[in-house]
Amino acid sequence: MNTRDTAFAYQQSTAFAASSVGQVVALYDRILRDFRAAIAAIGTGEIEHRVSSLNHALTIIGELQGVLDHERGGEAARNLNSFYTLTRGMVMEAGVKCSVDMLQELVAMFARLRAAWAHVERTVAPSEPTQRLRVSHQPQAQHAQNISPSPEHSTGEETGGWRA
Repeated sequence: MNTRDTAFAYQQSTAFAASSVGQVVALYDRILRDFRAAIAAIGTGEIEHRVSSLNHALTIIGELQGVLDHERGGEAARNLNSFYTLTRGMVMEAGVKCSVDMLQELVAMFARLRAAWAHVERTVAPSEPTQRLRVSHQPQAQHAQNISPSPEHSTGEETGGWRA
C-alpha cells in the first residue's frame, strides 16, 4: 500500500466515524485542499488539474447547499445558503480568470467557516457517528475524490445522496 492509499484509507475511516458536524468539517477540509490544489495548478499551468480541483470544490459546495434544512435551520440556513451561492460564483469566476487572489480569498473564507464548525464540534455533545458520507477513490488522473451516495441510496453512480 503506497502513501496515497494509506492517506485515503485514513481519511475514509475518519469520515465514517465522524459525527454529522465532523463530516461537515471534513468536507470543508476537502474544499480547502481543492482550492490549494487549484492555486498550485495555476502556478504550474496544469489546466486540467485546476479545472478538476475547482469542479470538485463546486460539487461539494453544491451538496452542502443542497442539504440545508431551511425549515429547522432558520437564519443560519439562510446565511449558509447565501454564503454558498456567493462562493460558488466566486469559484467559477476564479477558475475563468485563473485568479490566485480570488482563490486565496476563498481559502480564507472557508477556513474561517471551517474553524467555526470545528468549534461547534468540540463544544456540542457528540452525536452518533454516521456513515452517510462516502468518499470514493478516483483514478489519479482525476486528482480528486468524489462523494458518492449512502448505501441506502446507492445506484452505483457517483452522485450526491448523503445528508450532513
